[in-house]
Parts: sequence; structure tokens; C-alpha cells
Amino acid sequence: MSISSSLNAGVMGLNSNASRLSTISDNIANSSTYGYKRSVADFSSMVINKQASAYAAGGVTVNTFKDISQTGSLINTGNSTDIAVGGRGLLPVTDGSGISALASERELMLLPTGSFYADESGNLRTQSGMFLLGWSVDGDGGIGTVSRNSGANLEPVNISASQYVASPTSRIDLGINLPADATLAGASGQPYDLPIEYFDNIGRAQTLSLSFEPSVPTDGASNMWTVKVYDSAGTGTDAIAELQLEFTDSVDEGGRIKAVTAATGTTYDEATGIMSLTLPHGDVDIMVGKPGGTAGVTQLSAPFSPTNVTKDGAPIGDLQSVEIDEKGFLQAVYNSGYRRALYQIPVGDVPNMNGLRAKDGQAFSVSAESGNLYLWDAGTGPVGEVAGYSLMESTTDIAAELTDLIETQRAYSSNAKIVQTVDEMLQETTNLKR
Repeated sequence: MSISSSLNAGVMGLNSNASRLSTISDNIANSSTYGYKRSVADFSSMVINKQASAYAAGGVTVNTFKDISQTGSLINTGNSTDIAVGGRGLLPVTDGSGISALASERELMLLPTGSFYADESGNLRTQSGMFLLGWSVDGDGGIGTVSRNSGANLEPVNISASQYVASPTSRIDLGINLPADATLAGASGQPYDLPIEYFDNIGRAQTLSLSFEPSVPTDGASNMWTVKVYDSAGTGTDAIAELQLEFTDSVDEGGRIKAVTAATGTTYDEATGIMSLTLPHGDVDIMVGKPGGTAGVTQLSAPFSPTNVTKDGAPIGDLQSVEIDEKGFLQAVYNSGYRRALYQIPVGDVPNMNGLRAKDGQAFSVSAESGNLYLWDAGTGPVGEVAGYSLMESTTDIAAELTDLIETQRAYSSNAKIVQTVDEMLQETTNLKR
């Protein structure tokens, strides 16, 4: 029994070390493969018929797995759509068949890193045929209510529809000083005009003109102004809105807004300091200033000076590139300087990373051993941030693998020697009968 168990143990040792050799071969072959997770051969001893008087060799068994929880180093590249996760977590992807399939029928896979490019249809994919998935971002920069336990709301990332974009102006912030002397008795009463360029919903440049007309009293100072708003998209000659401004000349708050009254065509919110206009392309908010506040319009004894007038919006822009930030938002960058978020790329995580099922192209799929998937916002919970212009290197350590290779060779040869020795001993036993 002992001799036969020795033979079995030797044969099992040969098989186990052959499996280890396979993992080493795979690791070395993929030492330059971005996103590759090294394979590990885990040996376990076996014990049978353990008795004090006789010992039977149980042998060895081996379990092989991908050490997916281990992360490789990130290297910088010159490609903005080279994407990696800096830490725990994987990117959601699908194969070619998943592009046109329903979300419920699409195979969801996970990828540690990928060098993505836009194909002929505008889909971001890798050379190995993995297509990036994400949540579509609306005009307000949100993703709405999405499922984080499945890929039900994920969709292929496509940038073709974003080749050209217009960003209408929705807010204008005023930083203006009105000359206090203009509201003194005897002043000319000449209005001060401020043209502000804005962009409508199809990218055309329009002009919003603000006319500040001082109220000239017969005696003293009125500290009163009438603001008339003209829009080039309308008649251009008739005011579309009118606002009354009153300033204080008190010791503590001299030059600040005292009161604002919306006359016609507009509303004013005292809490925010914003007057709201309805223009042909949509609503525009103009930050005039709050009563007693230092921002917005002031009235000091200084010349008329529109020193800080800012606005949002942009003209028609041609898509130049796409970039991804650390929070996983894929942004389109246009030649006009405008940036717009297109998709949010979540980061997938499972309780047992090493339980994921390995697929071709460094991809993985969820299995019963891995546990359920959860899609995190990048940089939250246990997952790392998303890095653009980066790829993850292979987790293979060549020096360690070569050391393991030598050990495996010696172990295999030793097990082969056991089989040879047992065979010779059995031959001796057979010769005893002759």
C-alpha cells in the first residue's frame, strides 16, 4: 500500500507541477499585456489512512486562479481615452454583440484597464473588441436614477452624436460700478449702455443690451437708476424688461444696493440677487446683486466701469477630444473651449474579486463565487478613482516567475524520480517470485 501510494503521490506531484508550469508560462507570456492579472497555482496536501504503524502518501492537489485583487502600476500615455482604475475596481464593458442588444440581454463584463478609441460608429472600444459602457449624463450633469446592482441602465459610450454642440447662455453675472455723481442734481441724465454678447440655443451670437438711466433730482442725490434691457433677437428697439435700482449712501453700506423693484418683463429674487428674463431661446438669469451685498452692481464715486461681467454658454463647437476625470465623467472638449459631460463611467466591485470568471481580452464576468456586482461612483466606497491618459501594467513579476520556474522544474524532476524509483522497487518485488 505504501509503495502504491508513493506512486500515486509522485504522479499527482507531476500533474500539480505541470499545472503550476502552465500558470508560470501564462504569466511570463503576458508580462507586457496591459491589465493582465497573474495566475496563481495553490498547492494543498492530501492525507489518507493516517496510522501510527503505517504511512500512506496522500499526495497533493492544486487549485489555480487569477489574482484579480492585485493591481498593477499605472503608466502615463499620450492617449486621453487610455483608462485605468487606480486601485480596487473594474470598468464595465461588453462585447460586439452587446452593442445592439437590449440591456437585459447584453453580456456585462469587467475590465481593469483599456486603450479605447472611437470606431466608425463613434463607439469607444478596445482593439480586442471590448466596448466601454456608462450612464448617459443629462443637460444638468446628472444621471438620474440608475440601477447599481446590474447593467440595466448602462449603455455603450458613443461620441458621434456630440460632434457639434451649442451651449445656450443661461446665466450672466454683473460686476459693474455706476457713477454716484450721475444721480446728483444738475447731472446730465445720460444713460450708460452695456452690450453683452450671449449665445442662443443653436449657437448664434446675440446681444443683450443693458441701459442704466440715472434719476436726476431737483435737489440732492436720488441714488436711483432705471435698468432697461434690450434683446437683439427681438425687435432690438423696445425694452423687454425694466428694473429699478436704489442705492444707499449710509456710512456702513455706502454704494451698495438698498432695494430692487422689478417693473416690467422680469422678476427679481431678493435672496439670490437674480433678475430672471425669458428670451426666445429660454430663460436667462442675471445676477444684479442682493440688498446690502458687495457683489453685483455698486454705486460709488467712480467712473462707469463694467469690470467683471461673466456669462456661461458657448458658440457652435467642433469636437476636439474626449477626456475622463477622476470621478469617471467622460467629457467632450470642443474647439470653442466648451466642455460637456457625456457619460459617467462607474467602477464595478464584487465581494470576492478572485471569484470572477476570466474571459478573453483581460475581461472578467460575475460568477456565483464572486458575489453580486455593485457599480460605484469612481473614488467612493472601496473603489479607486478613474485615471485617464493611463494604462495598468501587468501584475507579472518576471524575476519572481523565473524563480518559480526553476523551483517547478526541480520539483517536477524530483517527482519524476519518485515515479522511477517506485517502478524499480516494484520490479524488484516482481523478481522475488521468480
